[in-house]
Amino acid sequence: MVKIKNTIRIPPSEMTEDLDEVSKKIVQDVFEGTMDKDYGLIVMTQNVKRIGEGRILHGDGAIYQQVEFEALTFKPELHEVVDGIVCDIVEFGAFCHIGPLDALVHKSQIMDDKIVVDVENRRMEGKETKKVLKVGDKIRARIVTLSLNEMNPRESKIGLTMRQPGLGKEEWKKKEKEKEKGKEKEKKEDKK
Repeated sequence: MVKIKNTIRIPPSEMTEDLDEVSKKIVQDVFEGTMDKDYGLIVMTQNVKRIGEGRILHGDGAIYQQVEFEALTFKPELHEVVDGIVCDIVEFGAFCHIGPLDALVHKSQIMDDKIVVDVENRRMEGKETKKVLKVGDKIRARIVTLSLNEMNPRESKIGLTMRQPGLGKEEWKKKEKEKEKGKEKEKKEDKK
């Protein structure tokens, strides 16, 4: 949550309404879903307060009102570890929801194995490991490329990797831990 100050335009047709309610609606319409270079994607606004009296510009007729409001923002950072949900499988990788934005895990960044992609059934499988990744799976990944589009946030390009320790699908991490525990147990038995 961040506090933002800005100016909104209240058109003449809205001046007979409650200006606090009008200001709240205009702030929601103008700012929610937009990208701010300092704060990232503005997801939601609340607690809109008008500051002082607005100004009317000659020839316009609208009130230019300074406002202050709280905004819930989402700003992904390069190298940040994020949790996501696989939302689509394509020939070259998997798209994932990370908060309000989508990101791509290229198939070369999913696992250390050759991957067989089944777009029709919306899944991928490692040729040797038989690890499966499908739509709806929860993953943990690291942001490795980031290009935020301020004009159209949905067009932002975010690249992820799951090939580092501690990353990947939850089931894979559990199986790896179990495998390591089994190896440790074998080493202890061998020493006896």
